[in-house]
Amino acid sequence: MHAQLDFRPRLADMRLARPTGAPPGEATVPEARERPPRVTQAATFTDRDGYTADFLGDFVVPWPRPRGRRAGDVTPVPGTSDNLLRYTNFSVMMSRSRRIALCVGVNISGAESVKIERGDDQWFFDGRLPVDAQIGEDLYADNLLDRGHLVRREDPNWGGEAETANADTFHFTNCSPQMAAFNQRTWLSLEDYVLKNTRRWQERVTVFSGPVFGDNDLVYREVTIPSAYWKVVAFLGDDGRPSATAYMIEQARELSSLEAAFGAFKTYQRSISRIEALTDLDFGALSGYDGFSNEERASGTRIEAVVRDAGDLRY
Repeated sequence: MHAQLDFRPRLADMRLARPTGAPPGEATVPEARERPPRVTQAATFTDRDGYTADFLGDFVVPWPRPRGRRAGDVTPVPGTSDNLLRYTNFSVMMSRSRRIALCVGVNISGAESVKIERGDDQWFFDGRLPVDAQIGEDLYADNLLDRGHLVRREDPNWGGEAETANADTFHFTNCSPQMAAFNQRTWLSLEDYVLKNTRRWQERVTVFSGPVFGDNDLVYREVTIPSAYWKVVAFLGDDGRPSATAYMIEQARELSSLEAAFGAFKTYQRSISRIEALTDLDFGALSGYDGFSNEERASGTRIEAVVRDAGDLRY
């Protein structure tokens, strides 16, 4: 399909999704602390292609570029020029200061999706980085923190390497500490909606995700816990029009202690421009295909919408 790259959507051009009635997605379950740590050797990843910018054909979606405070906060990856950890159908860029991902990006092919049942979760360190550059099991033992996939386990599971992709998602580089009361109903229903409709339409979708690093984030066991997460979705509509949308889930009140941290979360659909400002990641021309960003530029007003279920999504 030829992409209509000159199309710039406004809110009136975006359609409301219909509720899918899908059950909440699966949540990770904390495991007991284990020693010695499991490490996947660096040589294992030699043939991994990782995220592909031209996955959507003419609608090229480059990797977000760290800027401002994040420009110098990227963990070096030996043997690469872009410091990306490449896995099967997805990539990860790590934060040097936080020891978790700055950004993850995954390509999803609905036509080639493979259903892989979840087994016993076993998480591994990535041998391409020092163990102390990654956050492992010590953070998650005996508390209410979940080991949350940033690239959702099912998303890269397509094509002939689906089993490998599934295993690749269980690396601490793809893991971020999430509150046990993280709003799984709305956040995971969003992820379900993206994946299930990609399968149904047999379409291709590119998804970026990551945490928002705040100056006042809670420090627990010498780890700074993000209080918000974001997601950016890019795809081509059935009319050939490129579209990009952004979402964010954040805690509604200040974090003062680990016990107080597990409060109510809300999910918002927001502009990609706003995500750029909050994360110091530059998504290039992508915001031009986002109705929320275009509306903000035209109106001079910040636009956001609460997402209660998948039917509230605009795309």
